[in-house]
Amino acid sequence: MVKKIVLGLMVICFSLFHLNAQAVVILQYHHVSDSTPKSTSVTPAQFAEQMQYLADNHFTVMPLADAVDALKNNTAIASNSIVITFDDGYESIITNAAPILASHQFPFTVFISPAPIIAGYEGMMSWQDINTLIEQGATIANHSWGHEHLIRRLPKETVEQWHDRVESNILATEAELLKQTGQNAKMFAYPYGEYTAQLEAILEKHGFVGFGQQSGAAGEYSSITALPRFPVANAYADLSSLTVKFSSLPMPVLKQNISEPVLTSGKFRPKLVITLDTTDLYPHQLMCFIQGQGAKKPIWIEEDTFSIQAPADMAPGRSRYNCTVPSKTRTGYYWFSQMWIRPKDDGKWPQE
Repeated sequence: MVKKIVLGLMVICFSLFHLNAQAVVILQYHHVSDSTPKSTSVTPAQFAEQMQYLADNHFTVMPLADAVDALKNNTAIASNSIVITFDDGYESIITNAAPILASHQFPFTVFISPAPIIAGYEGMMSWQDINTLIEQGATIANHSWGHEHLIRRLPKETVEQWHDRVESNILATEAELLKQTGQNAKMFAYPYGEYTAQLEAILEKHGFVGFGQQSGAAGEYSSITALPRFPVANAYADLSSLTVKFSSLPMPVLKQNISEPVLTSGKFRPKLVITLDTTDLYPHQLMCFIQGQGAKKPIWIEEDTFSIQAPADMAPGRSRYNCTVPSKTRTGYYWFSQMWIRPKDDGKWPQE
């Protein structure tokens, strides 16, 4: 009898954990086209296949604003929840992606930079197009005024001048979006996924939520000013690899020694030390991957704390450490990604 009661309590506890788990996978797209750069594109056929998979496998595709509210308030999110986002406002969103999304009644968010729209650049949506998407239920959000490298200071620019310029950029963009669309989401996607603690502080000051391009699910351990998203394009658009990401879980990171992504001269092999809540994972099954340098087994310092360090300098530009580990009780892998951004040896930034 006692054994049955204990087993019953274990089932109840697991059920409560499962129902109240806070995890959402945010997908990031750019182009949905056969004729745009592969590095930032999925084909319409791939996109249709991915959306059909989500529908067939009973994923909950939720509005980004609802996911943000749940993350802010630490409230439950339905299992297998997905958010769909697009960056930049390319024309293929309305011509190719929107009809597919409408067929499934999936909500989505488009992060917009006004300058290319105002200039009428080829391949960009117009304000009329964007408002048509809004009529279909889309959310429009902030992606800076002109898709600038916001972390970079201009020649002879002081830190204070940089701060004022970037702050004005973000607020002017939000004002223009409100003027053109009537929406004021206060959600910001960092151009190129680049952010710093100073940039996060600007968002926090004005009540914005921030989104990067480092991979992983978002949850209670995530920074609300640097939420992860899974970029979907090129080699990362294959459905067989995406299905693992669709079911990923936010790594339960309790503490890490470095959260600032920008690497300074002479420190291009960052040693990351992370403490985890290991309740629902198998620590020694954790594996890390260093972008451009391959898989690397972490070093466990304590039962709940590991370190990972690149054996060689990280390449100039943007790169990542990614770490994954299977869950004990849930389907899927816990996933963690740390973005690194480094200049060239002469201190200049790579051309893009």
